[in-house]
Amino acid sequence: MADSKQPIIIKKYANRRLYNTGSSTYVTLEDLAVMVKAGEEFVVQDAKSGEDITRSVLAQIIFDQEGKEGQNLLPIAFLRQLIRFYGDSMGVMIPSYLEHSMNSLANEQEKLREQMSKAFGGIGNMGMGPMGVGPMSMPGMEEQVRRNMEMFQKAMGMFMPFGHASAGGGKEETASSTKPATSEEELKDLKNQLGELQKKLDKLG
Repeated sequence: MADSKQPIIIKKYANRRLYNTGSSTYVTLEDLAVMVKAGEEFVVQDAKSGEDITRSVLAQIIFDQEGKEGQNLLPIAFLRQLIRFYGDSMGVMIPSYLEHSMNSLANEQEKLREQMSKAFGGIGNMGMGPMGVGPMSMPGMEEQVRRNMEMFQKAMGMFMPFGHASAGGGKEETASSTKPATSEEELKDLKNQLGELQKKLDKLG
């Protein structure tokens, strides 16, 4: 009996057609999107070279979904910020942060649905609330994002044993003696710390 946990192999041919080896049928990107929503695991391979091209195919599915009216999930500001991280030293941390955030959101999904149902007068889906109020304005959603950021910063603290430098001269300061930094200041400080860590690693090498 075949292992049901093994991902389905999808072959992509030169003519861009996708072949589901599990069902022995040709499928479309829309079919793959349905499989993702159903929790079916699959791997997309180039039919000729055998190269794993799952990432690019999933990105294409997102691109197609974003092109549909009323299906936009990625804010323009987020897309701009994401593009800026490509090639940046901070980029290595973005995948794990986004994955953690999405996993947390998925785990809290039912709780968020209940909160939205109460806040928006009985709706039970991820649609718009009364008077065009969207789900992103919910306090519960904002609280989840805040918690994710705090957990991410704590995780990064494990890799940053040296203290934060003050704007006046680089002395270490305790949390009780400084005001909370803004997100922009934290990112700048984190980049500086990463740069110093990279220098130390280069010396060790």
